[in-house]
Amino acid sequence: MTDEVGEVPIETLAPEGPPRRHRRRSLGRWVLEWTLIIAVALLVAGGLRTYAFETFSIPSASMEPTLHPGDRIIVSKLGVRFGTINIGDVLVFHRPPAENCGGPAYDDLVKRVIGLPGDKLISVGNTIYVNGKPLQENWPHTEPLGSPLIATTVPANSYFMMGDNHSDSCDSRYWGTLDRKYVIGKVVMIILPLNRFGAL
Repeated sequence: MTDEVGEVPIETLAPEGPPRRHRRRSLGRWVLEWTLIIAVALLVAGGLRTYAFETFSIPSASMEPTLHPGDRIIVSKLGVRFGTINIGDVLVFHRPPAENCGGPAYDDLVKRVIGLPGDKLISVGNTIYVNGKPLQENWPHTEPLGSPLIATTVPANSYFMMGDNHSDSCDSRYWGTLDRKYVIGKVVMIILPLNRFGAL
């Protein structure tokens, strides 16, 4: 017997790929999935920025030698929302209404806490006294003190703020204590420049 002439091999009858309509559906589904992924990522990033962490750039020399102009820092909002504020913490906060030291008016400022609610502060020479005891400034700072601290009692829900560059800082000595409602968060680390990268 001989093979029938004109018989078509089975392989040639199989489709060469999925139907075009199926391919279009797959592409549409891929676009939709990636759109959703990007949207969720943006929402998560926005939520983190609003409620957890945010980056800021240091605008002036008032916190030298701890922070330099141009340093990029990470601020923890959770440390304020769920934690406590202590003497020595470095805070970023919205510019209080009474701040008017001349020069550029920055929307956000960064200073160190040296007085808590109820604390009594005063300075004698270059020494700051908190509740009658010399403040142990166990962090980098510059002397001389510059403008003195006039006897002050920190009100409830407020903080006395100073820059580490004592003689070149517009702080609570000039514009009064900082109400907690203006606090954004605690500085936790420097991320740029890379040669200064590290926890604060």
